[in-house]
Amino acid sequence: MGLKIYKPITPGLRFKKNLTYEEITKKEPEKSLTVHLKKTGGRNNLGRVTNKFIGGGSKKKYRIIDFKRDKFDIPGKVASIEYDPNRTSFIALIVYPDGEKRYIIAPEGLKVGDEIISGLNVPAKLGNSLPLKNIPVGLDIHNIELNKGKGGQIVRSAGSSAQILAKEGEWCHVKLPSGEVRLIRGDNFATVGKVGNSEWSSVVIGKAGSSRHRGIRPRVRAVAKNPVDHPMGGGEGRTSGGRHPCNENGLPAKGYKTRKKKKYSDKYIIVRRKK
Repeated sequence: MGLKIYKPITPGLRFKKNLTYEEITKKEPEKSLTVHLKKTGGRNNLGRVTNKFIGGGSKKKYRIIDFKRDKFDIPGKVASIEYDPNRTSFIALIVYPDGEKRYIIAPEGLKVGDEIISGLNVPAKLGNSLPLKNIPVGLDIHNIELNKGKGGQIVRSAGSSAQILAKEGEWCHVKLPSGEVRLIRGDNFATVGKVGNSEWSSVVIGKAGSSRHRGIRPRVRAVAKNPVDHPMGGGEGRTSGGRHPCNENGLPAKGYKTRKKKKYSDKYIIVRRKK
């Protein structure tokens, strides 16, 4: 996967960097694995705006992803690598011998024609899904379950991976992409490999219109607003707000901790994430 840099023939192309999408082998998604995705426009069930920065954007169809990987001991073949507009990573279409098709998150290095399998005693090979206790220490993993049978919930974005640092009884010490070291049960499943499309972090969209295509509306700085619109608004000339940075409701920002002091999962965290 590479990056495409454009000639600056328009202002929007001057700094634009985009992916070349060499890995993509199929344009249209599998129809049986897509559902209609309704847009909210940032409104709740009463029609009131609860998020000012959502609205518009291109139509998308949601691809149903198999995060559980619960088709045990049946090998599947990679039929295609596809783009998914709902996530940063690419997805792989898996076809099983009985004709069933499923989408999974495509790990880096997975190619069309490769075989993958999930189960309790399968080899720790790229794309295979197995319990953490059976994965060697130090191997890159992703799509990790926090609760057994619920499906992978963490380490799913492009280019991310985690590592098992140690095993202690029925628990595994897992180092997450943030630097946090966390206890996760050895019975929980994870997929071997690093999530693909790691170049995604280098993409520069180039113009405001690209954000609008993604359904993101403009975000006005708080200090540029009027006092009626934001606690940090108003003042003569350019002012920094006259008070500590906060949101519209007056809740402090930039350093104010919002995590509960007695959160249930604190006991599973061995090392906090890097600040």
